[in-house]
Amino acid sequence: MSEVVRLTLVSHAMTDAVSAGRFPTDEPLNAQGNRQADTCVELGPTDAAYCGPEKRTRQTAELLGLHAVVEPLLADLDCGRWRGDVLGGVEPAELAIWLTDPAQAPHGGETVVQVIERVRRWMDSLARRRGRLVAVTHPAVVRAAILVVLDAPAKSFWRVDIAPVSRTVLHFRGHAWTLRSPL
Repeated sequence: MSEVVRLTLVSHAMTDAVSAGRFPTDEPLNAQGNRQADTCVELGPTDAAYCGPEKRTRQTAELLGLHAVVEPLLADLDCGRWRGDVLGGVEPAELAIWLTDPAQAPHGGETVVQVIERVRRWMDSLARRRGRLVAVTHPAVVRAAILVVLDAPAKSFWRVDIAPVSRTVLHFRGHAWTLRSPL
């Protein structure tokens, strides 16, 4: 076991909602997503693997050959009544509020601030661990983790672009997380 936590966050593969610009439901991967995850670069040995509770994260983890434990704190941002809607179908004033004020959730779901705090709690729980960990999750969770590591303001959330099946590597040494590399 290493003296460092090496956490690789993997964003789930493509779904129909992602490709159509819709707010997600609990949908499975589409054909493109299955191909993406199948051809993903090897993650190497892991001491533990986690995934969000949604189908798309569980399927991506399986295709990557991971025996992942479902972790509720890795769930996607709850978009409330917007689930399944196309981005362009949302009232522009409501969308503007959501994209500019991280403490607001006009859709009735979770705020960006709440997601960041949820992810912070999960990362804090990992600080007592050691070794190589992998978590298959959502772009929103990866964004939140990056903001936690950088101690960046919540308003920076939408400025981080996370692609399907991308990897973001974080390290925890002693008392602080560092961003090793977005891949």
